[in-house]
Formats: sequence, C-alpha cells, structure tokens
Amino acid sequence: MNISEIKEMIQAVVDSGVAELEVQRGDNRVRIVCGGPREVVTRAAPIAPAVVTYHAPPVAPLAPVEDEKTLAVKSPIVGTFYASASSDSGPFVKVGDVVKPGQVLCIVESMKLMNEIESEVAGTIIARLVENGAPVEYGATLFTVRPN
Repeated sequence: MNISEIKEMIQAVVDSGVAELEVQRGDNRVRIVCGGPREVVTRAAPIAPAVVTYHAPPVAPLAPVEDEKTLAVKSPIVGTFYASASSDSGPFVKVGDVVKPGQVLCIVESMKLMNEIESEVAGTIIARLVENGAPVEYGATLFTVRPN
C-alpha cells in the first residue's frame, strides 16, 4: 500500500460516514477510525507504525436557545450522547415534550457505562443541542427546558 491509496481510503471513510475501516494486504494493515469531531486515525503494521490525523472542516454548532425563562440540562460527564436506548427505539424525549423530574432525557456513554441523564425539573423541552452519537464534554448543554 502506498500513501496515495491510504489517502483514498481516508477520503472514502470521510465521504461515506462509516465509523471504521480496516484493510489488510499481505503484511500491511491499515485501520481508519472516525471518532469525535470527525477524526481519522490510521496505522500501518507490522512495519513502523504511522499515525495520520485528518481533521474535517468544523461543523457549526447549534446555537443554544437559552434565556432567563429556560434552564440548560448539562452533561455531568465526558462521553457519547445517545437520544434513545437503542437504534431500534425512539428517542427518550423530543422537542415540545413535557417532562417531569426524574424522567430520562438521554444517555451519555462513558467508559462503556450507560449513564441515564434525568430531568431535574418539570417543564417542556425547547431544544436538543447535540446530535445522536456525538461526543460531549463535561458541562456541555444537551437540552434546554422551559420550566412549568
């Protein structure tokens, strides 16, 4: 495999949106993994491993819809945001849903542990600010809620 072929594979992964691609030809192996803000890491083995990082153009973040009448539901941990319990089920909540204290809003996966994020107030979901499967930082706003 030459660098041109590896660059083509990276571009194919970025264009297709797949999470991971691994190709082996003889003794050479390349693994491309997309994670976080569309970062691709490649490694060649067993010859001297090489790491190539590709940064996709930044995606404009969704503007938080917060004012004095809304509350922000923030991530208590770093992890991956999931709007539903599984890919087969619907989201826990949608914009416009009325929630009550203790109701599960989403899941943040951290270190293979699924952490349910619950509403602390009764109110209406005004906005969901994170895409399903996106990484979240500690303190990142996940939802805005207008208390009842």
